[in-house]
Amino acid sequence: MNEDLRIHSWPCSYYLDTSKQWVSGRLSLTPVAIKFTADKTGELLVNFHLSSISEIKKESSNLIFSSLTILEKNTKHWFSSLQPSRNVVFNILEHFWREQLLSSQGGGAEAAALQSTKGKELTGLLAGSQKRLEDTAKVLHYQGEQFDNIMRGLNKIEGDMDVADRLLTELESPSWWPFSSKLWKAPLEAKPKETATVSDPKNQEGIIIRIPVIITHRTDSNVKPGKLTLFASGLEISDCNSQVIHRFESKEVDDIRVHTPYEISVRQRFIGKPDTSYRLLSAKMPEAIPILEMQFSKKMQFLEDALGFAGATKSPQVDLGTSIWQAATGLLGGVVQPGSPATEGMDNDQVQLQKQEKVSQEEAKELRQILKKLKGLALETEAELERQDEALDSISTGVDRATLTIDKQNRRMRKLT
Repeated sequence: MNEDLRIHSWPCSYYLDTSKQWVSGRLSLTPVAIKFTADKTGELLVNFHLSSISEIKKESSNLIFSSLTILEKNTKHWFSSLQPSRNVVFNILEHFWREQLLSSQGGGAEAAALQSTKGKELTGLLAGSQKRLEDTAKVLHYQGEQFDNIMRGLNKIEGDMDVADRLLTELESPSWWPFSSKLWKAPLEAKPKETATVSDPKNQEGIIIRIPVIITHRTDSNVKPGKLTLFASGLEISDCNSQVIHRFESKEVDDIRVHTPYEISVRQRFIGKPDTSYRLLSAKMPEAIPILEMQFSKKMQFLEDALGFAGATKSPQVDLGTSIWQAATGLLGGVVQPGSPATEGMDNDQVQLQKQEKVSQEEAKELRQILKKLKGLALETEAELERQDEALDSISTGVDRATLTIDKQNRRMRKLT
């Protein structure tokens, strides 16, 4: 991800301590840093990393101006006249600062031990692929349940049409036909009452991913922190207390616009009343966008600032899997056979470099376990896709058959009337 990408910028004033005056300009937020550029001179007056921030507070200056202060190491930076409001800027800055701290704390001690070795890089790559494949499997499993429900519905329709056919036969029979009364009772006696109940799919489905977000409703200037939860059947927006603000089922989402890799908007259109639209900003959004793209591929719109990210997420999965597999098997082969012919013909420097890039036995064991899981998930996903293809063919055939039967019964009804 481009660390210089501008997530947001706001017009404001910055107190320049050297000249003891307020300078107008723009406060900008990138994935890892905060910057302030003066309007008149274009000079970059502030530029520091989010991880160096100790505190972000809402305060008042000596002139009783509402201000935002950022304590960076031992330096306190004052920002005032923030637009659209101080609360909006504070919520967004605090969100990205906290997420930066959480990611740094979670990976700080581990990063020192990893030292970006080839084995650890490959393990992280494979673990990410495993997570994506697991998310795909969840979505496919939910789609398979929907296909099963459709098949059960078609079977019930066919049963109802059999009853209708027998009733029509009874109506078409002459009055002197001796078995007319049995035809009325036969369907009710022959067809057992259906007692099976289908539980609510919302209670069955699992959460694919949940991330913290900053929520803006429609065009309101007020923002508030909350959470975005992705299910196989749709998405849910809730506040910090886990109270649901709005839930979009998959069929209710008309478009999802990706403004930047960190900001999206979700909209449901209506005729005769305002659209339901939410704008969501999150430091974790790059993790959710690939899943959204998988679920709402035809409804996703990548705007100009997100086109590069769209190209990265749309890379062919087959090529990615092949490269991962080749890299993993190559490295594992080097570990298992350190004296393999692959090192023959190399000078000492090349052999030494290859030895430095080899993975350890523990890393090789972990890679084998992940590869085994990936292979199992891939086989399960492939089998589920084949089953869904067969279900779609059956559904298509059933719908065609039901349509023809209904047409015939309609013609018979018209003759009777």
